[in-house]
Amino acid sequence: MSRFVRASKYRHVFGQPAKKEHGYENVKVSNSAWDTNVIAASGKYISINWNASGGGAFAILPAPSPFGVSSTIPYKLPDIIPLARSHTAPVLDTDWSPHSDETVASAGEDGKVMLWKVESRAFEDWGQEHWVPHDFDPVLRIDASPRKVGQVLWHPTAQHVLASAAGDYAVKLWDLGAPETPKSILSGHGDAIQSLCFNPTGQLLVTTCRDRKLRLFDPRAGGDAVRITEGHGGIKGARVVWMGDKDRIATTGFSRMSDRQVSIWETGGLGNVKTITVDQSAGVVMPFWSDNNILFLAGKGDGNIRYYEYETDNLYALAEHKSSDPQRGMCFLPRRALNTHECEIARAYKITASGIEPIAFIVPRKSDSFQSDIFPPAPSAEPSLTAGEFFSGKTAPAKLVSLDSGAITAAPASATTDALLSSSAVSAASAPVPTPAAAPAAAAPVTTAAPTRSYTAPTSAPAPAPAPVQAPQPIAKSATEPLPEPTPTISASPAGHDDSALREENARLTAELREARALIRDLELQVESMKVNARKAAEALLSQ
Repeated sequence: MSRFVRASKYRHVFGQPAKKEHGYENVKVSNSAWDTNVIAASGKYISINWNASGGGAFAILPAPSPFGVSSTIPYKLPDIIPLARSHTAPVLDTDWSPHSDETVASAGEDGKVMLWKVESRAFEDWGQEHWVPHDFDPVLRIDASPRKVGQVLWHPTAQHVLASAAGDYAVKLWDLGAPETPKSILSGHGDAIQSLCFNPTGQLLVTTCRDRKLRLFDPRAGGDAVRITEGHGGIKGARVVWMGDKDRIATTGFSRMSDRQVSIWETGGLGNVKTITVDQSAGVVMPFWSDNNILFLAGKGDGNIRYYEYETDNLYALAEHKSSDPQRGMCFLPRRALNTHECEIARAYKITASGIEPIAFIVPRKSDSFQSDIFPPAPSAEPSLTAGEFFSGKTAPAKLVSLDSGAITAAPASATTDALLSSSAVSAASAPVPTPAAAPAAAAPVTTAAPTRSYTAPTSAPAPAPAPVQAPQPIAKSATEPLPEPTPTISASPAGHDDSALREENARLTAELREARALIRDLELQVESMKVNARKAAEALLSQ
């Protein structure tokens, strides 16, 4: 054994859970068995898959701080709260835009992808007398698939670009300014897609699949993967995360003997660099990467969070945050929103059986000045590209923000990705591609209430592939813009045919649907109120 101790700035990092009043209680987490993180976070808000009747829903709440009360919402949530409810089946995943803390996308079992905008006034007067909860409404609906949509993921540098993965074994890339059809479709999966992740510039996308294979795609070209390799040998869920600018991918999964594992893969040929056995447990391991070169691992069903420092293709165990409360899901706050005064290098939001617990990971230091060595610049909220520029072949690194001064700069570009894409024609895969199951026929579009825009994605072949990816070009500075208005698709009527009767019928059905949804919500509120009153009456009787 070496007598020398490896030098590390993060050797003494510890997890500090928030006080009870600095989190949320009375949280009604969805009971869906679908394997996602259940919770997602922006710099301002969190979203939680909610257990709601009358269709699918998720909650939107201000992101709590472990260092103090940061909102006027009581930590014990009211029994009835505003929800984002327009899905007709359980919500399976949500993801916040990296370019807008107020924009969140959702995916559900109904095959829909929806976009939501959050206004701060929605949280005024919560729980006060005569307060009436008002649900959130989506600003955009997309009929993304005839099967359930299990994951949504925003592009890291291009504005208004969203990826969705569905039960038809395909990943679709959308330009939300023109969502009538997907811009590209990534195919070739032999079973259900379990997770997906972009590289830092969004030129590559990696997926894990139930067929136990790891696939690397060019998201703009569409079609089959440019690289395929065998992943973890176990049949349980596998997850993937890109390790920042390291040209490395980290996956978690299970061995054939059901050991939980974490593996590192190089992106050139998807060769396995390192595999570590974590432990033996049944819960899926959720990986989270920090640009401090720290990989966090949180197991579903247990209360521990392990974290490792990555250095020269090795993972060095730092410590472990232990808790007796098992986690049902977890997410991490964007680094640009961390509390640098408290030397907080990462913040997790842990979902328990009925609560949300913020956990701050802190480097213990006594200095009051900014610690630049543990706070590298973080991805900013300013996009580097428009959707049109991205799909036309342009590439730009993410813009970075200084956590000290707030100054925004461009990250250095990497040539590795371009080399990989240019060689993809020579070596498209390192393993045989399984025959994917045929996608089912498209479902009929559902009529939705105005003013939400709704689009049905065709299940035919994707749009023609864009031009080959060129080397990174200087991109002019672009500010975050509101979502561009898409051009609605209008079906042409045969010459001389009067479709006014059809329009009137459609308007009538839309109005009836709106009224029915309002009635259902009103009945749900009445039921919840009756439950609350019954519980209060029971407590009063017991206290006598």
